[in-house]
Amino acid sequence: MKGKRLKKTANSFMKNVVILICSQLLIKLLGFIYKLVITNMEGFGDTGLGYYSAGYQIYSLLLTLSSIGIPSVISKLVSERIAIGDTKGAQRIFKVAFKFFTTLGFILSIGLFLGADFIATNILNVPDVAYVMKVLSPAILFVAMSAVFRGYFTGQQDMKPTSVSQTLEQFLNCVLTITFVYACIGKETYIMAAAGNLSTTLAIIITFMYLIMYYRGNKIDTSESIESPEKRKSDKQLLKTILGISIPITISSVISVISGVIDTATVSNCIQISLQNANMTKEALEQAAMSATGILSKVDTLVSFPLAINLAFSTALTPAISEALAKKDKATASRRLSFSFFASLIIILPCAVGFITLAQPILQMIYPTASEGAGVLMIASVSMILTALSQTMTGGLYGVNKSKIPAIAAGLGAITKFILNMILISNPNIGIYGASISSFIYQVIVFVICYRVLNGSVNMHIKFKSHIIKPVISVLGMGIVVVIGYNILNIFFGNTVSTLLSIVLGAISYCLFILLTKTLTKEDIMMIPYGTKIYKILLKLRIYKEEKEPLQ
Repeated sequence: MKGKRLKKTANSFMKNVVILICSQLLIKLLGFIYKLVITNMEGFGDTGLGYYSAGYQIYSLLLTLSSIGIPSVISKLVSERIAIGDTKGAQRIFKVAFKFFTTLGFILSIGLFLGADFIATNILNVPDVAYVMKVLSPAILFVAMSAVFRGYFTGQQDMKPTSVSQTLEQFLNCVLTITFVYACIGKETYIMAAAGNLSTTLAIIITFMYLIMYYRGNKIDTSESIESPEKRKSDKQLLKTILGISIPITISSVISVISGVIDTATVSNCIQISLQNANMTKEALEQAAMSATGILSKVDTLVSFPLAINLAFSTALTPAISEALAKKDKATASRRLSFSFFASLIIILPCAVGFITLAQPILQMIYPTASEGAGVLMIASVSMILTALSQTMTGGLYGVNKSKIPAIAAGLGAITKFILNMILISNPNIGIYGASISSFIYQVIVFVICYRVLNGSVNMHIKFKSHIIKPVISVLGMGIVVVIGYNILNIFFGNTVSTLLSIVLGAISYCLFILLTKTLTKEDIMMIPYGTKIYKILLKLRIYKEEKEPLQ
């Protein structure tokens, strides 16, 4: 009976992970498509992408203040209430949170619109970025409200509205961005960038309407709720509970976003400093700064694909661990955390090695008119491994009520990054590479702190040989196959065909190495959807041997 229950909870957890992975992949694919199209449009390029991302980074900072930590907080509190049968308490948490964050979102929307000119001129040193921030400002309000809805449904272990709404939003954003930027061809680059970001605001507003309609038909059933401990609390007391958890999470998220803002501000200013002896006009310096910012944006778009897959584990992990601990089931919490950490490593390693070995061919294939940045992509790929593992551990820390730790870790990392950016980027011999180097140091700091604290709270059961050594051996073997394969293929085919075939070759070889080294145990395979069928096939192929059941 216990075995069936464990299998059911594992399947439920993995089902949520798979739903989120599929939606996140589609979201990133759509995001990649529209950035690919507009970057290669006449008059846009790296410079247009620089304007586009510079304004978006400032918007993201305020967006984080109003919403980013909220889905995790609301999902945690709602799942805890539901786990003990207190559905009225769960519903009340949602209502109190919705009122507060709607107000906060409205204030920050007005603040960005009114402060756009000051930020663009005095902080970024590129006045025309103000247009991008102004068209994005209304979106903050609607994202804040949407975040509360998404946390509410995630807390019920219902990933459908989050997945559908985010996918719908990105689809609309993709179509509208391409349409609006195309309509502005021939105009100034910053006008094209602002037109592209206007589509983001429109897509978010339309998606919010979907969440309202879904909520009306899928409210929590409070008819059989137990006596709610929350009933005796005032709205202020409930809000204090919500903010007590959300503020550390939001600080952590803000600091993570500040990493991008630090890049935007320091790159914009430091690139101009590094080129001050090149006898360039102020306008030319601004263009060079925006081009460098555009290169970082391209790289971020590429590395966001694997991180999107990994983010699914982090998102599903918070309510899953909170639910297990609310039921005093530490074994399940530890098992889910350990598997998520291992799965993150299995997913992210081949992506990182793939980017490192094929950096220039990939950029040349995707951005034929703006293919600079291979070195930046290589460094970012190494940082990506630590980012993915930190994402997973952050979800675990939120679940065990250690939400202050990611904030502290990210704060120390951000201070270090800012100092390094100012030193490295201003050096004309290092330039834009300085941003990638400092990001790597930032991620090392976050990873070390989060790992030490989380492992002390929930034993992660990381097995060095099977969880680290075997995946590393597999990915090194894959890297060798990819390098040899690309060099041979490139003799007979062009870059695009050679790159695509090398990626396929790498994926196949990695899977074979994983199987040959028996990196995945029977228990790991069973955690995967359709794991039973996959394991039976592996037995038939004699890759695995049937494990004997221990005597009772």
